[in-house]
Amino acid sequence: MPTAIISDIHSNIEALTAVMRDIEGRGITEVVCLGDILGYGPNPLECLDIIIEKCTLSLMGNHDFAVLYEPTSFNASAELSSFWTRRQFELETDAQKRRRRWEFLGSLKVRHRFLGALWVHASPRRPINEYIFPDDVITAPSKINQIFDRIDQRCFVGHTHLPGVFTAEPDFYPPSDIQNSFKFVEGEKCIINPGSVGQPRDRDPRASYVVLHEDRAEFLRVEYDVQAVVDKVKKIPDLSDFLGLRLLEGR
Repeated sequence: MPTAIISDIHSNIEALTAVMRDIEGRGITEVVCLGDILGYGPNPLECLDIIIEKCTLSLMGNHDFAVLYEPTSFNASAELSSFWTRRQFELETDAQKRRRRWEFLGSLKVRHRFLGALWVHASPRRPINEYIFPDDVITAPSKINQIFDRIDQRCFVGHTHLPGVFTAEPDFYPPSDIQNSFKFVEGEKCIINPGSVGQPRDRDPRASYVVLHEDRAEFLRVEYDVQAVVDKVKKIPDLSDFLGLRLLEGR
């Protein structure tokens, strides 16, 4: 059975519901979330409730960690959005829902081995907050080599919001270079980033996710009502307008 891999929802309910609808339309019932359910966007509680209900496995992202504990090394808009998100949790009047959400956040793993692969939000070395950027294959090859030393064969990461595949050469392949499908080769290591559901940063505003098949990873894009999210963000004083406007350009 194929498995859908989603990441970096960032409280974007319009994007998440569109992706979940696409996943269900393909008959896929196994869904893994690589973290950052929360942060930036206007619908944290609704997004978290969907992840709790629909995902087989969910991991801790740095923005989830920031809401549960404290934001660290965040810019001003990200920090404010974390505090605003936390207040939404605290304002919940239904004690059962409030407890369920906090307990779920507190139970999130930082790394997990599943389906013969390592799953983390950011990187095998620092699973919550180390970025693995495409440019690292040129500017920091030793970093990439050290990261690959920590995986047996496959690893799935999010965090950068940039979809694509790292190989151990080292090299990086965006979906457009591989016709949106990466075929696994026995004995060869790879790191796969499904991109972001709720805040793509590859200049494509469509939500991004991956379907994991037995022999390959398939990259998919889904359109959603971006303007609706922009309008919601503008109405919330504690959320920077930029957090909505950037969605229009996928940056």
